[in-house]
Amino acid sequence: MGKLVVLKFAEGSFEQGFAVTLQIGEEGKLPDSEIAGRLPPATELLHKYKEWQSSYSRLDNRYRLSADKVQVTNVSIVKECDQTAYVLRSHLNSWLLDAEFRPVREKWLERLLPTDVVRVILQTENRELQRLPWHLWDVLERYPKAEIAIAPPRYERIAAKKTHNKKVNILAIIGNSQGIDTQTDQALLRALPTAEVSFLVEPQRKELNDCLWQKNWDILFFAGHSSSQGNNHIGKIYLNKTDSLTIDELKYALKKAVERGLQLAIFNSCDGLGLAEKLANLHIPQMIVMREPVPDLVAQEFLKYFLDGFANGEPLYLAVREARERLQGLEDRFPCATWLPVICQNLAEVPPTWQEFTGWIHPSKSGKRSYNSSNLLRIIIYFLINSVFITAIPTGLKFLEVLQNWDLQAFDLMMRSRSVLINEDPDPRLLLVTVGDADIAAQRRRGESLKGTSVSDQTLNKVLEKLQQHQPRAIGLDIYRDFPAESANLQNRLQKTDNLVGVCKGSDATINTSGIEPPPEIPQSRLGFSDFVHDADGVVRRHLLFMNQEPTSPCPASYSLSLQLALRYLEAQGIKPKFTPTGDFQIGDVNFSLLKPRTGGYQGIDTNGGQILLNYRSSKRIAEQVSLTQLLSAPINPNAIKNKIVLIGVTAKGDFPDYWATPYSTELDKQMSGVLVQAHMVSQILSAVLDGRPLLRSWNPFAEVMWIWVWSVAGGLLAWQMRHSWTRLLIFVVVGCGILYIFCFGLFIQGYWVPFVPSALALIGTAAMTAISKE
Repeated sequence: MGKLVVLKFAEGSFEQGFAVTLQIGEEGKLPDSEIAGRLPPATELLHKYKEWQSSYSRLDNRYRLSADKVQVTNVSIVKECDQTAYVLRSHLNSWLLDAEFRPVREKWLERLLPTDVVRVILQTENRELQRLPWHLWDVLERYPKAEIAIAPPRYERIAAKKTHNKKVNILAIIGNSQGIDTQTDQALLRALPTAEVSFLVEPQRKELNDCLWQKNWDILFFAGHSSSQGNNHIGKIYLNKTDSLTIDELKYALKKAVERGLQLAIFNSCDGLGLAEKLANLHIPQMIVMREPVPDLVAQEFLKYFLDGFANGEPLYLAVREARERLQGLEDRFPCATWLPVICQNLAEVPPTWQEFTGWIHPSKSGKRSYNSSNLLRIIIYFLINSVFITAIPTGLKFLEVLQNWDLQAFDLMMRSRSVLINEDPDPRLLLVTVGDADIAAQRRRGESLKGTSVSDQTLNKVLEKLQQHQPRAIGLDIYRDFPAESANLQNRLQKTDNLVGVCKGSDATINTSGIEPPPEIPQSRLGFSDFVHDADGVVRRHLLFMNQEPTSPCPASYSLSLQLALRYLEAQGIKPKFTPTGDFQIGDVNFSLLKPRTGGYQGIDTNGGQILLNYRSSKRIAEQVSLTQLLSAPINPNAIKNKIVLIGVTAKGDFPDYWATPYSTELDKQMSGVLVQAHMVSQILSAVLDGRPLLRSWNPFAEVMWIWVWSVAGGLLAWQMRHSWTRLLIFVVVGCGILYIFCFGLFIQGYWVPFVPSALALIGTAAMTAISKE
């Protein structure tokens, strides 16, 4: 929201000085700060203004004041005008540095930021004060988004009975144009995209009067000759070659126009402060006039720049400031051109935007904006260009792997969030037999030889014998045994237990890992590799189903332990695996889409073998667990084993630690044991095939780019609506990112990993760029 600053001058004079009150507040609200000061007598300043005015009037440019022919201006007169302008500016700023005025100056600098959008109102009825070049005040020049206007001490809001227009209704009066070019003014008005312009060219008084009564005008425009003459500075416009007219002679028609919604009067003609004074008595909301005689070309260029900014969405004050400052390019030929345009404001009104003219609601009562079709198209094109540009940045960063770590962190956060929101039951098809530190110690107390492993030959033989009595569908021995069994009974059991699957570890020359051999008694058909794929941060997020072993690898297994166990379980139900024509792996009716180097948040990863995302089960316990000692020493319910997959693995943290970082935790004391990770992998396959539990997958790259772009557009729309309030914009951007996360999390629950981090960056980036560009 912008700021409103009112500099209120009490009765006074340049001979006696002026009492001044400064009010500062938010637009549309009561002032929240007020301070009083005083300016001393300044007869010398008034004298310097009159010297400048005299030199300016001798320039003999083609003014819209008279119909004189163009004369060649003497170079010395131009220099004199520049010199008197410089002196006037210096005296003005010296006057405003007076000690009695310092509290006003300091309060201004304390309460306003240079980035604020500020409307400054000079409220006075002193004509000489109104004519001073206030835009040259050094304080005001620090604020690039501020513009000053003149307002009388007395003002009133007229309750307008506005009928909504489909287009901006403009009444353009082209008065006496002898010696000046008003064709350019007419062409600029005709080119407006969303305006309906009615021209009255050198009209008669009755014609103008009738026209003001007949329609609901939004803007009144006049181009031609005008002046403020006499001691009373009565404003007069020249309708045609023979007739002139004062504002008082049109007051009833103008009052009716204001009652019907007239918002802005533009007098692109000379010496308009007298006109503005009379128009203010009719309570016209806003006026733009020229404070001195205006050269023809200056009037045309100002109108062109102003309409270009205002009709394209700029606030009225900023559009005037920009148009006025662009006149500086003419000041080599027309000195002080930037001094001429001035806004005259009814303090009871808030300037509308061009879009608010159609379907108009008073801006002081509603912050909503209405957009006509042409302006909406412009906004859409702006958003498209802006959002596409911003979308390309996070998409490029994602492609270059800059965002991969953040994407993986978001993946972990959603996995943890899901475990809090959805607590799945333990998988009833699994039983875990865990070997903890206490189990290893118990074996040693019995004098059993562990031979570098966690389970002795004697204990392992007893475990397998007891399990087989209750007919498990498969047994997974997730314990390395790269040496032959010493016991003949164990050798025989390992060889002939057809539902037993042993493990080995493949070698990897890229990281100089030699691998681990399988138990020599178990045939290759009953082997699975135990290799996990972890990311650069050590977290296991991928499930390696199968791979081609290196030629020198001691592990001959092509399938992972988890896949071997799951396939043996499913085979009993007649479900078998196959490869699809597209190269994906399929079990039953479920397609396991294999990871590609660029999948979801992954960019350029090694996807050798068959890898899928690991969709961890969200239950606190993956399956029923029993310790090695409990299994051997206590009676076991046969139903806890029959037709189930039994996984035997190490959970000890002493001699044989086998722990991995997962999305649930990377802290060393909260990591997950290898056998539990294997259980999650087995459960993922069984749940997908038998229960329809979704596998995690990602969208194709085009869909991801479109997703990022949609949120980029959303950020731009937020900024467009909140473009003058950075605090509110920040709040809405944070809320927008929260909504984005909820969408991403909802899709994650359904089995889709969509990019959160690039989308959030696109939303924030477009919002910031849009807000900055609208300042």
